[in-house]
Formats: sequence, structure tokens, C-alpha cells
Amino acid sequence: MKGRGLAALAWASTLDLFDQATAFGRLALVHVVMTAGDTLVTISLAGSLFFSVSPHEAKGRVLLYLLLTIAPFAVVSPLLGPLIDRSPNGRRILVALSGGSRAAFCFEMASHLTSLWLFPYAFLVLVSSKLYAVTRGTLVPEMARSDQFRQSGAGLDGAGWPTRPGKATSGFAGFNAQLTLLGTVGGLLAGAVGAAILKSLGAPTVLYLATMVFLGSTVASLRLQRPNARTASAPGRLTQEEKDRHLLTPLGESDVVWSLSAAALMRCAVGFATFLLAFGLRRAHAGLGLFALALSASGAGSLLGLAFVSRVRERWADTTLLAASLIVTGLGAWFASYQATVAIQLGLVALLGLCAAVAQPSFDSLTQRLVAPGAQGRTFARFAVRQQLLWVVGALVPVAMTLSFRDGDRGLGIVMVAGGLVYVVGRRFRRPPVA
Repeated sequence: MKGRGLAALAWASTLDLFDQATAFGRLALVHVVMTAGDTLVTISLAGSLFFSVSPHEAKGRVLLYLLLTIAPFAVVSPLLGPLIDRSPNGRRILVALSGGSRAAFCFEMASHLTSLWLFPYAFLVLVSSKLYAVTRGTLVPEMARSDQFRQSGAGLDGAGWPTRPGKATSGFAGFNAQLTLLGTVGGLLAGAVGAAILKSLGAPTVLYLATMVFLGSTVASLRLQRPNARTASAPGRLTQEEKDRHLLTPLGESDVVWSLSAAALMRCAVGFATFLLAFGLRRAHAGLGLFALALSASGAGSLLGLAFVSRVRERWADTTLLAASLIVTGLGAWFASYQATVAIQLGLVALLGLCAAVAQPSFDSLTQRLVAPGAQGRTFARFAVRQQLLWVVGALVPVAMTLSFRDGDRGLGIVMVAGGLVYVVGRRFRRPPVA
């Protein structure tokens, strides 16, 4: 993908999505459908846990749900991560299992939205969702390499990519950005449909629609291409040296560890800002339309962030993009604290969506390049635990405490600028790679 800008990224993403003869195109379709299903589940839970009760009662329900979002990783990290690494040929089955199980659990949730059974089913839906998220991280390099081999028939270069005379590969960042763009658009469309159904027919109907969407994702998952001998063996087996290195540094090289901290801090900021705005709007008795506008602002910011990534990814390192994301978020939050109106908060949400859209694909790309493919399943699982934990920690603060927009923005600004500076300085004095 040599073009620059959002238009080029959108065009390349659309071509890949509708080219179902390619391995990456099939993965893109699965990702769009999975994201749409997750969005519908989120909307249905928002309708039953947040909008249907008083703000005080909503705090208790949201706190319980946030704690449940951490629990799935007790399963995903120690059990499913190694399973993903040991079964490269079965990863598409794991993705299909994730979609099929969510279809079944959503169907059951629709009948238990007002009972305590909602929370065990929500927990199982989250476990299945995290299984897909972790597996997807390992599938991106696999599917991309498969297509490169199919197109070129060439050998691997030093980065693990097939050589292709006359053309430069877009790298993992480009593929991650495409998935982020497609997921954002799919989520926005599903969100609009889900919100309309929630208002007219209620949360159970949204869950029934989610059930059908996840059934579709299961069928699409079974079409994911199996890795052939060349793409599976070229980068996929851990050598003894790689095994020793992984035992010494289970989270990867120091660059990966520092970047994980930056990416997790960005997730913390997203969780904090999301619930700061949500409860601030509830206290102001805002209508559903204003919440929809906030969601649209976040989506628009994500699209702008992807446009930025597509222009600078060949000139700026992933670590530079991560640092810039943290510092820009902090400066934006600090300035927003001086005019803490609802309109300014919507602008801050858009800025946060932009910075998050820059940070996450950059971190995924760095991890996919620097972590041995044979260890990526367990590594992505560990990373997902830390990022989700920081998201919950960030979200818990405005849920447990009543914060004004001014105080929340100012605190967020200080933390993010300080985190960005620590990341920049820390990388300068990082440990050298293990020999």
C-alpha cells in the first residue's frame, strides 16, 4: 500500500475486504463482523446496566461489570495463550469457537438481562472476545506473509517478509491500520443500528441481532486460510536461541516492554475519559443523542488518527508514534481543563480516539516484529491482560469518584505528559538486548 492518507488507506482496506481470494481479506471480513457483534453487545449492556437505572444505581452495576472485564484474562493468559502458540494450524478453529460461543451466550443473555445470570454470561462473552483478540494478533503476520508468498513466490527478507522486486511491503503497521479502520467503520455502523433498535425494540432485540452477527462470524472464520508449509515454517518455529531468549525475557525485548507500558497507559486514558464523560453526561441528564454524538466524535478521531499513521509510518518509528500519542493526549487534556464544557469534552474524546488509533497499531506492529512468532500467542495474551487491567483502572476512577470535567481533565493531562516523558527517557537508558 504505497499511497498516503486516509483515502488511500480506505481504498486499500476496501479492496482487501472484498477480495476474499486473499488470506488477509478473509481475516478482514472476520474482524469487521466480530467488531460489529462486540459493539452490539456493548450497546445492549449499556441499555440494561447504565441508561435504564438512576446514575447512583448505575455506578454499582458498572463497577461489577468492570471487575468482570479483568477476570477473563485469568483464563486467556495462562491457558489459551500457549494453546494458540502450539496450534498454528488450528488458530482459525479458535477464532470460529470464539464467534460461535458468543452467539450462544448472547442468545442466553437476552433472556436474563434483569437477573444476576446476566453477569456470568457477560463474563463468558468477554472470555470468548479476548480469545479472538489474542488470536488475531498472531494471525496478522501469518495471513500477510501468506499473501506475499502467493503474489511473489520469493524468499524471505531479514524482517521475515517475502522479497518482492520493485515493490515495498507495507509492513505490519499497514495491515494493523487497515484492520483498525475496518473495525472502526464496522463498529460505527453497528452502533447506529444497535442504538436505533435499543430505542425502539429494547436491549434483548439488540442481543438477538448480535447472536446472528456472531453466527455469521463463525462461518467466516472457518474460511480463514490455513498456513502453508512455507509461511508456517519460515518464521514460525522457535529456535533454541529464541527459546532461551524468551525464557530470559518473557515479555520480549526492552523496546517491547517499554512500549507495552506506553500502550497500556493510553488504554488507561481511554477508560478514564470514557467513563468521565459518560457519568458527567448522566449527571447533566443528557439525552441518548449526545451519547451517540460522543461515540461519533471518537470514531471520527480514530479515522483521523489512521489517516495520520498512513502518512508517516514509513518516516516515523513505532516508538516515536507511541511517545507522541501520550504527550499529545496529555497536552490536549490539560488545555481542555480550562474550558471544561460538554463541547470541549467531545473534542477531547475525538483527540483521544485519534491518539489511540495511532498508538495501538504502532504497538501491535512493534510486537509482531520483535517477538518470535512461536511465542506470540502467550505474549499477546500477557499484553492484553496488562492493557485491559490499565483500562479498568482508568475507568474505575470516575466511576468510584464524582469528578468534574475540569478536575478529571487536569489529572489526565498530568499523568499522560509525565508518562510520555518517562517513556522517552526510559527508552534512552533501556537495557541492551539479551545476547
